[in-house]
Amino acid sequence: MSFSWPWALTALLAVPLLLAIRWWFNRRRKRAAVTVSSVALIRAALPGRTSWRRRIPVFLFLAGLLALGGALARPQASVSVPSNSTSVLLAIDVSGSMCATDIEPNRFTVATEAAKQFVQRQEDGTRIGLVAFSGIAGLLVAPTTDKDALLDAIGTLRTARGTAIGQAILTSIDAIAESNPRVAKTGVELDAPGQLGDYEPDTIVVLTDGSNTTGVDPVTAAQQAAARRLRVFTIGFGTTEPAPMVCTADQIGGDSPFGGGRGWGGGRGGRNMEIDEEALTQVADTTGGRYFRAEDADQLADVLTDLPREFTLRKQEVEITFWFVLAASVLVLTGVGLSLWWNRAPAPRPRK
Repeated sequence: MSFSWPWALTALLAVPLLLAIRWWFNRRRKRAAVTVSSVALIRAALPGRTSWRRRIPVFLFLAGLLALGGALARPQASVSVPSNSTSVLLAIDVSGSMCATDIEPNRFTVATEAAKQFVQRQEDGTRIGLVAFSGIAGLLVAPTTDKDALLDAIGTLRTARGTAIGQAILTSIDAIAESNPRVAKTGVELDAPGQLGDYEPDTIVVLTDGSNTTGVDPVTAAQQAAARRLRVFTIGFGTTEPAPMVCTADQIGGDSPFGGGRGWGGGRGGRNMEIDEEALTQVADTTGGRYFRAEDADQLADVLTDLPREFTLRKQEVEITFWFVLAASVLVLTGVGLSLWWNRAPAPRPRK
């Protein structure tokens, strides 16, 4: 908990001041006490009150003053709240290994269909950006609420050579920096690194089926994201089973090592490229995100469905002065009410 006006906490000194004044008056009262012949007569004339009935109203009243003094400082609590300003940068691997048929009909088809479903399921107003990467990474759609534009862009994806995971992360950071002034671009040196736990609402999701083969190291790029308080969630897609690589003509770009509609016996050395789970896990851990593994279409759909629960909440300082004032009012009124009730004059006895 923090305070907007911490200097106002000096108002809490009123409580010990009141206690000192009460002690001083009690002391004067004892000095001015009148000597009487019989204490029993005085006790009989006063209404019966136990010590705890005298003290409880005072304690409640003082507690109310403490709460009121705290309210003057405008206390704030850090709570998780839904973020309507979240930007999700979806970075999709379009390297040649996405033609692998270990997931039917091939990884590329399943991944692009899952990405479309992810976009369609997001609430209206959620901004989503699209980055595609192979040997290079490019921003296809800047963060937008236009789902049709995103779906059209996903439909134009084509495979190509190489896998630049690190560059995809850096491209996503720059895309976020364009819309979030609190996020610096990758070419800007930061005065101080960001701290985990205090994240920006924007997040990056990287979907890949392999390991980094070119460009900046993914962990180095993750450190850049962490310095800007951006979380990166990584998804490793595919199995380790060797399978032919088959992509249709409309799934293959000009830089692809394959030709349309033909099949090949799996990648390098006759086997599919293995996912670099260690690097993907380290990227997620460095930025405060999570790593997920999906080995079929259903698992990938489940991961993308559950992802919004991970990043649609962010920490925000919320003022809770109202609750302090409410507590102060309840305590003070309760103390005054009990004091009046317990100190009320006894009802007169009927004469015989």
